[in-house]
Amino acid sequence: MGPSMKSAKKISSPALAERMAKARRIVENSASYKICEGCDSIVVSNVVLCPNCHAYRFDTEDEHVVDQALKIGAREQRSVTADDLV
Repeated sequence: MGPSMKSAKKISSPALAERMAKARRIVENSASYKICEGCDSIVVSNVVLCPNCHAYRFDTEDEHVVDQALKIGAREQRSVTADDLV
């Protein structure tokens, strides 16, 4: 069993269910979100700087936001967020 399979088993079902629920909310209202081009996080459309990496370039294409939401909603969290540092 490779490392990706081991890490996938570590994800609890409630954590994945919560990520997919967030992804669904983003997909249903993709115009309210954008993707940070520095770290690929999805952020609300009114931010000027990414809260995670402080980048200022964003992809606002609805189709890209939907694709990214579905992609990251189906896997474990890999990015470090501000909440992780508290």
